[in-house]
Amino acid sequence: MTGTDVRKQTDDSGLSGYAAARLRLLTEEARSGPPRRAALAELTDDWLTGLFTAAAGSLTGVSLVAVGGYGRGELSPRSDLDLLLLHDGSDPGAVAALADRLWYPVWDLGLALDHSVRTVAEARGTAGEDLKVHLGLLDARHLAGDLGLTTGLRTAVLADWRNQAPRRLPELQELCAERAERQGELRYLLEPELKEARGGLRDATALRAVAASWLADAPREGLADARRRLLDVRDALHLATGRATDRLALQEQDQVAAELGLLDADTLLRQVYEAARVISYASDVTWREVGRVLRSRAVRPRLRALLGGGKPATERSPLAEGVVEQDGEAVLARAARPERDPVLPLRAAAAAAQAGLPLSLHAVRRMAATARPLPTPWPAEAREQLVTLLGSGRPTVDVWEALEAEGMVSRLLPDWERVRCRPQRNAVHVWTVDRHLIETAVRASELTRRVSRPDLLLVAALLHDIGKGWPGDHSLAGEIIVKDVAARIGFDRADVGVLSTLVRHHLLLIETATRRDLDDPATVRSVADAVGTQSTLELLHALTEADALATGPAAWSSWRGSLVADLVRRVAAVLAGDSFDEPEPTAPTAEQERLAIEAFRTGGPVLALRAQTVTVTDGEHAGEPEPLGVELLIAVPDQPGVLPAVAGVLAVHRLTVRTAGLRVLRLPDDVDDGSVLLLDWRVAAEYGSLPQAARLRADLVRALDGSLDIAGRLAERDAAYPRRRGWTAPPPRVTVAPAASRHATVIEVRAQDAPGLLHRIGSALEKAGVRVRSMHVSTLGSNAVDAFYVTTGTGAPLPPQDAASTAEVLEETLRA
Repeated sequence: MTGTDVRKQTDDSGLSGYAAARLRLLTEEARSGPPRRAALAELTDDWLTGLFTAAAGSLTGVSLVAVGGYGRGELSPRSDLDLLLLHDGSDPGAVAALADRLWYPVWDLGLALDHSVRTVAEARGTAGEDLKVHLGLLDARHLAGDLGLTTGLRTAVLADWRNQAPRRLPELQELCAERAERQGELRYLLEPELKEARGGLRDATALRAVAASWLADAPREGLADARRRLLDVRDALHLATGRATDRLALQEQDQVAAELGLLDADTLLRQVYEAARVISYASDVTWREVGRVLRSRAVRPRLRALLGGGKPATERSPLAEGVVEQDGEAVLARAARPERDPVLPLRAAAAAAQAGLPLSLHAVRRMAATARPLPTPWPAEAREQLVTLLGSGRPTVDVWEALEAEGMVSRLLPDWERVRCRPQRNAVHVWTVDRHLIETAVRASELTRRVSRPDLLLVAALLHDIGKGWPGDHSLAGEIIVKDVAARIGFDRADVGVLSTLVRHHLLLIETATRRDLDDPATVRSVADAVGTQSTLELLHALTEADALATGPAAWSSWRGSLVADLVRRVAAVLAGDSFDEPEPTAPTAEQERLAIEAFRTGGPVLALRAQTVTVTDGEHAGEPEPLGVELLIAVPDQPGVLPAVAGVLAVHRLTVRTAGLRVLRLPDDVDDGSVLLLDWRVAAEYGSLPQAARLRADLVRALDGSLDIAGRLAERDAAYPRRRGWTAPPPRVTVAPAASRHATVIEVRAQDAPGLLHRIGSALEKAGVRVRSMHVSTLGSNAVDAFYVTTGTGAPLPPQDAASTAEVLEETLRA
């Protein structure tokens, strides 16, 4: 039968009636979204069933099957019809003639058709060779003909999929990764590809396939709604363009937004990005679970053989208080109580990012459901954990996304909601506003060694564009917002002032360097007046570079960098003039003096541990004490080796040093003419409770007399834990501060905080033969920022050459 014969015969089979009904359905404004897709699928089902019935006659052993998107009953206005003509192989000629009678009417209507004619064995064989075919058959739906034949195919295909899952799921994951590499991230694209980009409809279909394998399942909350929203946008795009396209081009976004009844194109993109973010996160969690299950299956037989058939215990290693590593994820410890520990979400996030581990879905959901909100202002630990999270480099992104997925970021920072998934209609920007802010923090984490306040740099990076959610100049709006946010986070008034200056002027350096005459003194003076201080200039320089690098390839270059550096050099010269000196020590307290006298009389170390608090000044907890950690006071007769000994003992006992001071304390005239070293440190337990003061003192005595092998103990502990793939921190930086003090040489150390860091620094300074006159140590998030005032054995500042070589040796020691 020719094509003309087929067309003539099918005119009476409802082709013109189907076309008219289809047109009415697509132009009916009252019906859209899932109801319209379902109605269109039902209308098409009826039409194709009629075609099949009329054309098949008495032919048996054949059925018409919808597969792929049509099989799921999701027909967009310009969707392909994916059809399989299934037969038992008894009469191939009759089946071929039937296929002609089915396919020609579809083509005549101008509909795209993806068709095949196969037996059950052929369909299974093709599916085994072609993953995409197998995925389409998972959604096979019977339309007409032999129901038993279709049912047999569905049962066999699903059984094959489950049996072959260990082989096919990694193949599917690779296919998704290759597609993402080609098409990019849907949630960041200005002209998103709704189907193929990562987080699009293809990924949603892949998650259905994973669930069908029974090997793992996706987080279901919000997933169906996200998929529906993308399908609604695709429907509107098809109607607006009249074409079968999945790319949401810029020139069509306003029309698509109107078709969906949305305010504007930005509102449309935000909805698309929100949906894509849900699908992307579900994909991350699901593929991680698939990997875990497959690894478990591979290892289990060997473990059973080794353990005689017993079930191995799940290995858990501690990361922080209330947080452990298990199966390659950061999870909550069994004793963790989110409902009693409002800092736990930030502590868990920071620990996960520092270790380079994903934060488990169960942990995030439990914390989102039960954790109490943080008080205002935040406790000091919460602020420190936020800074640690922001300073963890690339792993911060995935951990932040996990918090975002459960709405925890907006709970921590309510102003975040305005920038969340907000598009940036600028070709230079490659990210949405919220992702750009996180990307800036990632970039800033690489520059923390250049600044004396890495905590302010990282928080400024996170908040510098927070004003883009408000009308008007985003820098001015951001300045107002950041004052409130920074105070809520718990920064003091001076730090709030610095942060607001950084946000207000985060574009100042790049705009001045590229648009103004730097040889004009007025230009440089205006920047100096806006910045105010050397330390703020240092922070603004780093923030400018991080912001540009996080914007996109076109925003930063060596030329722009050199212009900004030249401007910074000129402004620094204007701001220079006030040298700083070693701070005058405050008068010792009665307790400090008592400890010093006791240490002198006993000839050994004396220490005291006490909880350190600060009074909350405002909010619902105003007037209440806020714990800051534990203050450790140690007095030791002046002798070599005190700093590495004390730091080493604390590291052995898993005590984290937050701040540390060391100074020489002269004894009262009525006691003796000698001196005692006084150490005033704030410490916190990594996890668990603090050790007893008597035990600390006993170990300190052993460390000072050389009978406690601190280096060996620390090395033994490090070897007991497996190496994690955490973020690689920027290398340490050790510098000599020029003209910093008339009485001593000031050596500044900026490094990643780590157990035993202060012990290593103290040991290196001891080997260099210098005397630590005083020190001022602070841990800002995961960054240690330390200043050591050192002298020769006779108490004089180091000669310049000796100072430079000491700094160089110390930096090499810390890099090793």
